[in-house]
Amino acid sequence: MEETNNDLEEREEEEEFGFSRNYFLAKELGGSGKKSTHKLSDIRLVDEQELRAAASNIEPKHEKEVVALMNSYKSLYSKWVFELRCGFGLLMYGFGSKKALIEDFASTALTEYSVVVINGYLQAISIKQVVIALAEVLWDQLKNKRATTSGNLPKAQQPFNSRSMEDLLAFLDGSKAEDKDCFICVVIHNIDGPALRDSETQQYLAQIATCSCIRIVASIDHVNAPLLWDKKMVHTQFNWCWYHVPTFAPYKVEGMFFPMILAHGSTTQSAKTAAIVLQSLTPNAQSVFRVLAEYQLSHPDEEGK
Repeated sequence: MEETNNDLEEREEEEEFGFSRNYFLAKELGGSGKKSTHKLSDIRLVDEQELRAAASNIEPKHEKEVVALMNSYKSLYSKWVFELRCGFGLLMYGFGSKKALIEDFASTALTEYSVVVINGYLQAISIKQVVIALAEVLWDQLKNKRATTSGNLPKAQQPFNSRSMEDLLAFLDGSKAEDKDCFICVVIHNIDGPALRDSETQQYLAQIATCSCIRIVASIDHVNAPLLWDKKMVHTQFNWCWYHVPTFAPYKVEGMFFPMILAHGSTTQSAKTAAIVLQSLTPNAQSVFRVLAEYQLSHPDEEGK
């Protein structure tokens, strides 16, 4: 005899009730047992050097396929150079380190340019020192160009390290009247790196990208990296041409500069871990910890109770 709709609904309700009852029974039985005596402090953290050594011994997989993939990107080099000459910037994204790919492109296809490399994966970078370095490279180019064409050297300049950021950017952009063929290619590994991702630094990088003598080739790895820029920065200042170039290469070099959270390390690593934990808390909990921290800083001699 076939079941009616009412019979089916009643059976489904009984099954659902049975699942719920079993869930609470399991919780009740589990709570009645002995509590574990294990503590988080009992966990033995691996030494950071030991962990890095073990990670470096991991054998790469699919080497032939990865090499073939990297070689396939070489067919794009001429297109990338053309786009740079047209005033665009190149932004590489995709799974895996793009460091080797971009450096190969720079060393083989950008020989006409002076290339300045910025390692954005470093923990500390001075954006002003970057701009000073660019100005010095451009100044050397202008001097060499003048010496070979007219034999006259340009007038002496005020030392770049004593100039303001505005003056340095004006110098980089003002050189277009001097020589339209003087270009500097700025390679930025991880433009979304920890030392570059703040708003002020990104604004300066965007201004650098607008300078007539600058071309930028950069890579990103963080999934939220595009949120660093607004529409004007993307389309008008950086003027990105986006390229999906997954390499599946390990982040060996980049990873050397990041403290390992699961390893026993230095104060820097502990601070990094604490910051990650605090970011995961609710705003109210963060406020409580802020009050406690401020009190502790204002009463350094008091002992905890």
